[in-house]
Amino acid sequence: MIKKPKVKSGVVSSAAGQKKATRSGVVNVYIHPRAGKAGKAIAESLSPSRIIKSIQDGLPIRELDDLQASLDVEIGKLASMLGISKATLHRRKAQGRLEPAESDRVLRFARLMGRAVTVFGGIERARQWLNSPQFGLSGAVPLDYAQTEPGAREVENLLGRIEYGVYS
Repeated sequence: MIKKPKVKSGVVSSAAGQKKATRSGVVNVYIHPRAGKAGKAIAESLSPSRIIKSIQDGLPIRELDDLQASLDVEIGKLASMLGISKATLHRRKAQGRLEPAESDRVLRFARLMGRAVTVFGGIERARQWLNSPQFGLSGAVPLDYAQTEPGAREVENLLGRIEYGVYS
């Protein structure tokens, strides 16, 4: 009997214990940029104009699911982070697609998660950092601070300072 690989959080665990991305969505490319040759090809195919077009068309709802799994947050918190009500979120799930403004916010958080994964070397450490008050943000929690674009830029700047060892 052949066992099917287990899928968890958009990742397949093979029998050899290796993990690889299972989806080719924009969110996973931001968060898992080094998903082997396939991931590199996907990342290269996502030119800025293609990403902008994806946002304007509205991302498929699975992108939101990928972000939720990557951030490991409750759906209510994610809806709040995106500035939408739970009822609106349920409507979007039924429609299968996000609105452009919501898509833009999903990619904002995916971009930050990907940057944090790169800086801290793993998804668990990135999650912990993004959910903890940070001195460099005047004690604010990065995920809360990033609910606006200027706040997200400050979080990215702080991650850059951490990466390069600049005292904050």
